[in-house]
Parts: sequence; structure tokens; C-alpha cells
Amino acid sequence: MLSATLHAGLSGYEIGVKLRSLRLKKKMGLVELGKHTGLSPALLSKIERGRLFPTLPTLLRIALVFSVGLEFFFAGAREKPLIAVVRKAERVRLPERPGSRQVAYRFESLDYPATERHFNSYYAEFLPAAPAELRPHTHPGAEFIYALAGTLSVHVDSDEYRLEQGDSMYFDSTIPHSYRRSGGRMCSAIVVTTG
Repeated sequence: MLSATLHAGLSGYEIGVKLRSLRLKKKMGLVELGKHTGLSPALLSKIERGRLFPTLPTLLRIALVFSVGLEFFFAGAREKPLIAVVRKAERVRLPERPGSRQVAYRFESLDYPATERHFNSYYAEFLPAAPAELRPHTHPGAEFIYALAGTLSVHVDSDEYRLEQGDSMYFDSTIPHSYRRSGGRMCSAIVVTTG
């Protein structure tokens, strides 16, 4: 069973609608299409009604009958403007180190359902961490941080920058960097990465 997020993401491609359109254009019934693909008419009906999402091999069997590529079923989704809404309760939480009890921060993705993103945005909560626990990391592109609450120490290479509520920072994220909450107050920020 698919999660609501996956179901919504796949529904946006309208694979079933496109399949039905191809079939009717060729004046082909479900039984006839089933004979050409080796798939049951019941399965094809479920795909057309959006009750079942086909695997790629199944979709390729169907595409070959109509002489179209797989891209036919996915290209049309970009005709509509890209809009993705993430409800607070649906955010995907990403710990700094999965499975670890001691983490310096937790990220929640703010834009995961958006396809073809040009950047990634996160809500981050920074937890108390000793300087020895800081683990510098790098990633391609750039990073932007906007401090929402508390005081955040950002270490970039050998320099430390303290961000207070309302402060922001932009830097080259190919340089080793790490984060640490300063003081006892709750610390949170919006973090945007590119690349």
C-alpha cells in the first residue's frame, strides 16, 4: 500500500488518463489491449482508473503497443505549474545521523514532494552538542541559513559565525561546515541548499 505522499505524487502524472486516451484514440478495448500486452483487462482497468500504478516494465509493455516511449506518460505533468504544499504534520524528518542517539541537529524537509527542485529547504532544530561532537560535512553548491530562534554557531572551515534570531548567512557549502546550538535556549533555523 502506498503512502498518501507517494499516491499524490504519482497521481500528478495522470498515467491512467493518458493510457485511456491512447487506447480510445486507437479504438481499442481493454480486452484487445490485454491480448497485445499480456496483461489482464481488470489490471488495465485499475491502471486507467488510477486505482493501481504500474511498474516500469508493465508501463513499457503498454507503451510499446502504442509506439510511444515511457516519457509520454511522464512528460505531460510539467504542462501544469509546479506547486507542492507540505503540511506541518507531513514533514519528513531527517536526523543528522540515522539511528544515532546523539545528534547535533534534526532537519525536516519543507519541499520534498516538489519534483525537479532547484534547491532544498529545511526547518532545522539544533540540539545541545559538545564541540567534540561536531562533524563537519560538505556538499555541492551553496547554503543559506536564516535563524528563527536562539543562537546558532556555524563553523565554516576554521571560522565560527554566531547567528542570532533574524540573522542570516550564505556560504559555499563545498567548504567543510558544521552547526552547534549556543546557550540553553531552543535554537531553530530555515536552511536552504543548492546543488
